Amino acid sequence: MPLPRWLATTNKRFTNRLMRHLASWAPGFAIVHHVGRRSGRRYETPVNVFQRPGGYLFSLTYGETDWVRNVLAAEGCEIVTRRRTVALGSPRMFRDERLPGIPVPARWILSLLHVDQLVEMAPVDGSR
Repeated sequence: MPLPRWLATTNKRFTNRLMRHLASWAPGFAIVHHVGRRSGRRYETPVNVFQRPGGYLFSLTYGETDWVRNVLAAEGCEIVTRRRTVALGSPRMFRDERLPGIPVPARWILSLLHVDQLVEMAPVDGSR
């Protein structure tokens, strides 16, 4: 079960504004650049991300939110992580309690929060 919706709303309005300044360079974070499914508007959303062989893994601490639906509909996005921009495609959302590919300290925290939804994506056009 993901974190409560009220917390997601609070983070969207307040915390995300602060995290945008850190997420593009801090380890374990990224800024997802995505386009609204209906509005066509461009958005930037700070997220947790973990690099692994062949791609990136995103923990969905709030479940299937707008950014996830936008990325799935567009079949990809761009992220800025560790001061690098990476184009990603082939998004796949899945559930796995074991949280494969996530480092142990983060896995413990996500397990305590009962987070088991993930999205994985692979770099496109040779970006890495």
